[in-house]
Amino acid sequence: MVDMAKFFLEFTQRESCGKCIPCREGTKKMLDILRRITEGKGRKEDIDDLIYLGTQIRTASLCGLGQTAPNPVLTTIRYFRDEYDAHINEKRCPAGACKDLLDISIDQVKCRGCAMCVKACPAGAISGTVKQAHAIDRGRCIKCGVCIEICPFQAIGKK
Repeated sequence: MVDMAKFFLEFTQRESCGKCIPCREGTKKMLDILRRITEGKGRKEDIDDLIYLGTQIRTASLCGLGQTAPNPVLTTIRYFRDEYDAHINEKRCPAGACKDLLDISIDQVKCRGCAMCVKACPAGAISGTVKQAHAIDRGRCIKCGVCIEICPFQAIGKK
């Protein structure tokens, strides 16, 4: 839901005419906070800041776009606050939508060492010998998910 709120705020930020400061600057600030949260760099005060900014933007904006722009953020905070908390406190995305918060790993029991993932990985992040369980170098992994799609044994997954 955090990623969805960010998506809608990106849209309204692009569509803003820029005439009134609350909409132009407020939605930009809210979007910066949401980007930080989805990148795993969120701070505890971010949720309170989003609520404050959202209510101020709704009250002070001149047009309907500005008055409704914060609604997706405020609504997702109200009904899915646990997802925001997971992003900020646990550095994980329960929906698996935030790429920077994904952790791709290989199940050592399921992996048969077929090396299909090694060949498919564009970053060269997977290593191992044939017929032995492989491993992912998390520092090199770009989290594209190609390895997950190609693995015939469903040994690769994201958390």
